[in-house]
Amino acid sequence: MTVHLITGGARSGKSAYAEQLAAQAEAAGQQIIYIATSAGNDAEMQRRVALHRQQRPAHWVTVESPLQLAAALQQWNQPQYWILVDCLTVWLSNLLFSGDQHFPETGLITPPAMVAEQRDALLRQLADSRADVTLVSNEVGLGIIPMGAVTRWYMDEAGRLNQAVAKLAQQVTLVVAGLPLSLKPGAVACSR
Repeated sequence: MTVHLITGGARSGKSAYAEQLAAQAEAAGQQIIYIATSAGNDAEMQRRVALHRQQRPAHWVTVESPLQLAAALQQWNQPQYWILVDCLTVWLSNLLFSGDQHFPETGLITPPAMVAEQRDALLRQLADSRADVTLVSNEVGLGIIPMGAVTRWYMDEAGRLNQAVAKLAQQVTLVVAGLPLSLKPGAVACSR
């Protein structure tokens, strides 16, 4: 089965492109499983979640999994399913802020142990996937370097997560201004 990472900046068209691919997979006979990672913790995010729900077909199976992404993937790990995960960077943020810890403005960040545990579980699950899995993620390191320690940690970890998923994926697509650009197959990856 295929693991496909779709990445790009905010409002680049990543989710719309992923949903187009889902519609094509559905037309080919696969059942669509939409794994939503947003926790909708505030009114603005709740509006975004409601808009996403409104825009996608009601008959797609929606699984809300703000923290346990690997477990959600495992539940639907069968060849008849085409799984869309939207999105990895929201999931990473959920993990980072899953406890009641407070992060310093400067200095080293010690994330909850859950971050590494869930990241490792996700990568293992993707490597063993029997379903087609498409994951949407933001490229957060394309702009200004953040001043605060926690936002720098988040930017670095999001980049590392994207690299790890891209390494496992058979396909990687960068979406810019609504235009999908295929990066893999064909690109030689580097990692740090």
